[in-house]
Amino acid sequence: MSAFAPDARWCAALAKRAAQEPLCERVPLFWREHQIGSVEPDFLRQIDWQRTDDGPVPLQQETLAGVPVWRVRGEASASLNRIARVLRAAGVGRVVQHWRDEQLAVCSAQGEQIATVERGIVRPLGIATQAVHLVGSAPNGRVWVQQRSLSKANEPGLWDTLMGGMVSAQDSIESALARETWEEAGLHLAQLTDLRRGGDVMLRKPSSDGADAGYVVERVDWYRCTVPEGVQPLNQDGEVAQFELLDLIELAQRLQRDEFTTEAALILLAALRRDGP
Repeated sequence: MSAFAPDARWCAALAKRAAQEPLCERVPLFWREHQIGSVEPDFLRQIDWQRTDDGPVPLQQETLAGVPVWRVRGEASASLNRIARVLRAAGVGRVVQHWRDEQLAVCSAQGEQIATVERGIVRPLGIATQAVHLVGSAPNGRVWVQQRSLSKANEPGLWDTLMGGMVSAQDSIESALARETWEEAGLHLAQLTDLRRGGDVMLRKPSSDGADAGYVVERVDWYRCTVPEGVQPLNQDGEVAQFELLDLIELAQRLQRDEFTTEAALILLAALRRDGP
């Protein structure tokens, strides 16, 4: 990739999209001394937590230093996943729609994993997540991109990097990179050359699928590689509509037309600004 000088106003707008305040003031969510997330004021009040089939849920509202907070009681993973199941059973749309039977890490402010929780509940509870992306270039400098499936719950039809996916609680960044590269692009890392870490970006913004859907707090580590001549991506999990190989001029134009997800735009902008493939 060669150096890229994008429009300054577009860059400012992109940075603003990646760092947005919540749509309304959120209530902190604690487990012990750790703030693990936040919720919209009425989100957890929509369920009668004392009348679930298997007894009261270990969750209560209290005041901390004069500020209302929600506090998760008991063992963190068990309690968080029970909260998730109760919300799903109650038919809370955001939770039902995004349920994946996949556990993501819940970490302290110091980055220590203290629990795991079902993926479908992380946005409503404002729990920080981690993702990994891969920027793939052809030997001639063109760039592989993918269009997200039109059936995806988040940002259907927008364009993305060659691969982008969540890091599960069982994954390291490296194992998530390998797994997601196969699932989304049908490529093994051994097929790629010049694989190396590119950097990271941070997202803080309301979830894209509704005002009551929650808040995104996500660190995205991204890698770059060369996809050798004759090697083509092929989606394996049904989450990609198509792949395209773009020259740098077209990629820059489509970025500035806001055809890409926010995180993909941030990553590709960083890659384009750097000299060399």
